[in-house]
Amino acid sequence: LENTGINVASVATAFPSGMTSLEYKLEEVKMVVTAGADEVDMVVSRGKFLQGEYNYVADEIAQVKEACGEAHLKVILETGELVTLDNVRLASDIAMEAGADFIKTSTGKVSPAATPPVVLVMLEAIRDYYKKTGKKIGMKPAGGISKSKLAIQYLVMVKETLGLDWLNADLFRFGASSLANDVLMQIVKQSTGVYQSANYFSID
Repeated sequence: LENTGINVASVATAFPSGMTSLEYKLEEVKMVVTAGADEVDMVVSRGKFLQGEYNYVADEIAQVKEACGEAHLKVILETGELVTLDNVRLASDIAMEAGADFIKTSTGKVSPAATPPVVLVMLEAIRDYYKKTGKKIGMKPAGGISKSKLAIQYLVMVKETLGLDWLNADLFRFGASSLANDVLMQIVKQSTGVYQSANYFSID
């Protein structure tokens, strides 16, 4: 992928659970960056967060960000385990203040993952952070988005909350591999007038 403009992304910090020591997490981040990762996905320590140890969570994210060097950091909140929308907002704020370049709903391993209420709360957090700091943070809803029509609803939500500046791959992405098949099916439908069988497309 060298000189293609396509970035290499890697999970780290004991994905998807995030349940290991900070020392191991930092070593893993350094390892994937050395191996060529342009972007690193970390998972927040939900246990610490739910225990109210917010300073620990913030410090961990900040140290992972430092270990990333020039690589961008995507912080996965695992919103399905955060219980309330207030917690989603607080976790979003902590992640951005600690250095996240992107905030992401889910690993895709926990249900519920991305939902419209959760995504709206995260988008509003990004909006407010931008108004306060002038820094644009990216957003990635992941998990549970498998249909093009649902994806369009999320795109409208982004446009109405953050504006057109966020409607690009540098600041907004879907983390939903099954969505790609449905997008391809819709493209074929537009050109042929009929839907093709899912068997004609890739299988996750």
